[in-house]
Amino acid sequence: GAAMADARPLRLLSLHGYRQSARRLRQRTGALRKALRGRAELVAIDAPHLLPAGAEDDPDGDDPPRGWWFSGPGTFEAGEAAAAPAGLEESLSTVAAALAEQGPFDGLLGFSQGAALAAMVCALRARGDPRFPLAFAVLVAAFASRAPEHGHFYREPIALPTLHVVGDTDAVIAAAVSRELARCFVQPVILTHPGGHFIPTAPAQKKAYLEFLERFCAGQGR
Repeated sequence: GAAMADARPLRLLSLHGYRQSARRLRQRTGALRKALRGRAELVAIDAPHLLPAGAEDDPDGDDPPRGWWFSGPGTFEAGEAAAAPAGLEESLSTVAAALAEQGPFDGLLGFSQGAALAAMVCALRARGDPRFPLAFAVLVAAFASRAPEHGHFYREPIALPTLHVVGDTDAVIAAAVSRELARCFVQPVILTHPGGHFIPTAPAQKKAYLEFLERFCAGQGR
């Protein structure tokens, strides 16, 4: 109705992948932001943990790569069953702080390790954690953490609406791994695309994002 037309766009807190940063995610989501214009806006934040400098990093160093948690000292492998994962609590606190200080937000958008973190936030939200007032999440190239101490996130079905974006030729996070995570959710929406490890924005995906977001109105998650 007319009231809906005046509603503010949805706001999505956006979580970058491992070795990325808020700025790098913004650079890579230009097409997506354009596709969602008027319907949703993306606000990217930096993960709290800096990665050890690698030879291939920007020599000017003004935008160092970051991560949300580590599976080994200063390293991360999605497939590794880390015995002593480090840094997750700080990242959950970083997300909670952004929601409180830069909010209100309606949902999350996560890519790769950021999508894995977003899935954990969904689990906490579904259990009633008051730090995460969110109505939905869009999870691109997501995976479940293999660390045994993170297993509790996936033990019960996660009752929060989610859109899972899965690349059939993703060589970093295999499609089967993203589908396996999706099965931890209640009524997940799965969007497959023929491409690899990126956030797809071709017309078919743009339509799917908009259809999913149509289910929500601003302020619903509070």
